[in-house]
Amino acid sequence: MLIRRPSELAPSDITSPALYARRREFLQLSAGLALATALPASAKLGPGKASTLSTTETPTPLKHVAGYNNFYEFGTDKEDPAQYAHKLRTTPWTVSIEGLVKKPKTLGIEDILKLAPLEERIYRLRCVEGWSMVIPWLGFPVSTLLKQVEPLGNAKYVEFITAVQPDTMPGVRRSVLDWPYIEGLRLDEAMHPLAIMAVGLYGDTLPNQNGAPLRLVVPWKYGFKSGKSIVKIRFTDKEPTTSWMKTAPQEYGFYSNVNPDVNHPRWSQATERRIGEFSKRKTLPFNGYAEQVASLYTGMDLRKNF
Repeated sequence: MLIRRPSELAPSDITSPALYARRREFLQLSAGLALATALPASAKLGPGKASTLSTTETPTPLKHVAGYNNFYEFGTDKEDPAQYAHKLRTTPWTVSIEGLVKKPKTLGIEDILKLAPLEERIYRLRCVEGWSMVIPWLGFPVSTLLKQVEPLGNAKYVEFITAVQPDTMPGVRRSVLDWPYIEGLRLDEAMHPLAIMAVGLYGDTLPNQNGAPLRLVVPWKYGFKSGKSIVKIRFTDKEPTTSWMKTAPQEYGFYSNVNPDVNHPRWSQATERRIGEFSKRKTLPFNGYAEQVASLYTGMDLRKNF
């Protein structure tokens, strides 16, 4: 799939608000056709259904979602992923699921897409740097994938490991991070209904710079928790040491829940700037999903367990 840079996008390339408001019709036209043609023929996709878990906020324009990204495998500048990620090889693509499970498996992306009907989930994305977006993802619950391997009783955490392609990812040839990129969740976090595996956005195939062909989306946590281009999932009884914990443990903890009362050591997290807007807005606890997820952390010190 050819991904153009934001400067190459004409206004006609960006979904109009009027069309996107008719989400079900849009998904029938786009998700059912574009995804089915962009992915291998064996992956038969129908339109995603609108989820009741979606926010009612207006989605961020596609030019920003596809043109302003953190994906260090392609560079540290926000525009680097859109410029370089077109080289990423996404076919064939397999994901191995292993560790403390009864039935370890290796699944092709075509097999993964058959596991559950796709849903449209319009979620807020809050990045630790202080900017945010509202993105209409196309995906399915993480729990659907994890249940395929039947986790053992002593499995407490889930580790997500992403792709390393030195010939297509210029960033991995630098020691910015210890590659591959690794993220992790507690098992109950991963099984929560809000956590999804995304295969698309805006009713179309997931652009390479946004983590094609499969990425994690955990909307109540900072964006770096959502690993892109996942190739391995591992169940463990010990808390994984994630990439940012390893690189800067004084700045990035395992949980990384959006907490406006806990500042990053170098900046405040109390406010955020929605991409495409000029003014700042107040950051919400758990990124606005406190009602759904706060009970996961009952009794925890969310300043200590940041």
